[in-house]
Amino acid sequence: MRRKILSRLLGAVGIVFLSQPTVAQSLGNLAQYPPIPKILTVTTADDGMPMIEPAEIVFESGRYYRLTIECPDVRDDLRGWRIEMPQLLRNAHLRLVTIGDIEVHLQGLSFNAIECDEIGAAHVSFVPIKPGAYQLYVGNVPLALGRPMGEAGVQRAGKHVFGQLRVE
Repeated sequence: MRRKILSRLLGAVGIVFLSQPTVAQSLGNLAQYPPIPKILTVTTADDGMPMIEPAEIVFESGRYYRLTIECPDVRDDLRGWRIEMPQLLRNAHLRLVTIGDIEVHLQGLSFNAIECDEIGAAHVSFVPIKPGAYQLYVGNVPLALGRPMGEAGVQRAGKHVFGQLRVE
């Protein structure tokens, strides 16, 4: 009796799978080591404005990248920079965030921003999934403008610049 029920159940599952439209399959491990390195440098101009180099970074959908965000001239907590790329992060598979010697291993989860309030670098390893042009925002840390620590979004009262992250 159990065998007959199990056989019918497996047959029904097979019919469901066979009746589904064909979808694209991954050609293996999307996060194949080593990641392709990309570097974004955030500095401060003489007038106090953030500068980003390069202003645009191009990624290829389905490739594994390590984006290094370098902040070589940050002076202190209130004169640091906040880097946000929420649209790209929503359309990518995150694998690893590294700051100093601390590694955060992710499985597709997201984060809001990276704040550079000390000289150093952060690394974000990910696979961009959906092609498109995504905004990169670099601006004052919210606390420097009297806003709550960690507040997301453009700090219009402060100094900021936009770049672009493009996925082809």
